[in-house]
Amino acid sequence: MLTFLGTPMIETKRLYLRKFTAADTQTVFDHWLSDSRVSDNRVSASHQSVSETRERVKKIIEGYQKKSFCYWAIVLKEGHTLVGEIDLYDFDRSTENCSVSYSIGFMWWNQGYGTEALKAIIDFGFRQMGIHKIEAAHNLDNPASGRMMSKVGMKQEGVIKHMIRNSKNQYKDCAVWGLLQDEYLRLAVKGESAIKRTPKDQTDIIN
Repeated sequence: MLTFLGTPMIETKRLYLRKFTAADTQTVFDHWLSDSRVSDNRVSASHQSVSETRERVKKIIEGYQKKSFCYWAIVLKEGHTLVGEIDLYDFDRSTENCSVSYSIGFMWWNQGYGTEALKAIIDFGFRQMGIHKIEAAHNLDNPASGRMMSKVGMKQEGVIKHMIRNSKNQYKDCAVWGLLQDEYLRLAVKGESAIKRTPKDQTDIIN
């Protein structure tokens, strides 16, 4: 049975996953939303002004009022640097399936942070929320995202032609991936969780 738990804080080996705050706005703009290297893999165009980012962060914060809203900031333990975002969305109550998406700032690509965050959120979704299946997709010209999905146990299920149209009005073919709850639990080494702990509040996670 699908159980919505909102956006609890999560700790992994190298990361804190927490809610966004208004104070994150400038960093979000600087670290990924204003960077075309990141936005090329997103549907939305890169932000041209911090006011765009401020409005987006405001909507995210408002979303935390709903238990079905699951949207994390990805923060490095070392230096407490905010490097990206990850969320579970498009929940289907009839199937108990959902999707996952993520963005990591260019400076932190190829260091395993995205994979670590993805594994933790998938683990949380399957073990604590009772999700049946988690799906994801990536542009075919972004194979690194597919490698991340593969590392957490997801399997490519096919390719959808012209699945999205990006901010440059270009249609993109996307690879679609998925993972079932029982598949994940069988793959998990000795049934261990990818999550180190789930702190009670942000004070606990910082101290």
